[in-house]
Amino acid sequence: MKIQYSAQGIRVFESALFQTTATVLETPDLVLVVDPNWLPDEVSFIRRYVDGIRGERPLYLLFTHSDYDHIIGYGAFMDAKTIASEAFATQTDQDAAIAQVKKWDEEYYIERDYPAIYPSVDVVARQSGQVLVLGSTQLTFYLAPGHNSDGLFTIASWENRRVWVAGDYLSEVEFPFIYHNSEAYEQTLHTAAAIVQQHQPELLIPGHGQVTASQQEMVQRIEDSSAYIQTLRECLRANIPFPEENLWQRYQFRKGQESFHRNNAELMRKELAAPGE
Repeated sequence: MKIQYSAQGIRVFESALFQTTATVLETPDLVLVVDPNWLPDEVSFIRRYVDGIRGERPLYLLFTHSDYDHIIGYGAFMDAKTIASEAFATQTDQDAAIAQVKKWDEEYYIERDYPAIYPSVDVVARQSGQVLVLGSTQLTFYLAPGHNSDGLFTIASWENRRVWVAGDYLSEVEFPFIYHNSEAYEQTLHTAAAIVQQHQPELLIPGHGQVTASQQEMVQRIEDSSAYIQTLRECLRANIPFPEENLWQRYQFRKGQESFHRNNAELMRKELAAPGE
């Protein structure tokens, strides 16, 4: 499996599918696995790596959100204590999420040696700014709805490290994919900007695409995401074409992403047509 990034206490794995990342953070107090995915051999590779470094430390499993590609490896880590947002634990349609997992595996003839079940959550992030302290390690959570309803930003801090796990936001290969609400997405981008200023993370890890250690790049990704949403909304309000060619000059995987852009436009049309708009 491809290792996209490796440094002391940090390893970011990259799936062959959609440049999806899975992260393992190793601190003196714990081993934290984030969104293990996609293919069975890839999940097994991550599991073996974790078993090789864990020692006597507790194992935690963090879910950035409930999209099927991010929960698909849960069954290989059921010995871990799980972390997710309150919406992930209580509001998401769990049966629908697992149905997507099973559908994808059946479509591609995938067999796994662990069950497809929705994660139970041991540590629930109920509000932004909530902190979980484990020895010298701190996990600070920020609710991040917009992409979907149950997203979660996490800042992992230990010793002099500050790592931001962002889920399906702030990718350099994807414009915003908005499944939940565009205004909520914009508010999450405001949260992201505050995180950069307050925490000054040394590393941003998106759910798809490449990590960045540049805070300037982090800010640019926030601005790019915000500009996309604002431009699309303005075009819909004025009933003028969206400048798609500019979009596809910026994002290279047009054939795989055109439907997400169309879906964004349809979602925003419904938002703009809602009472009070």
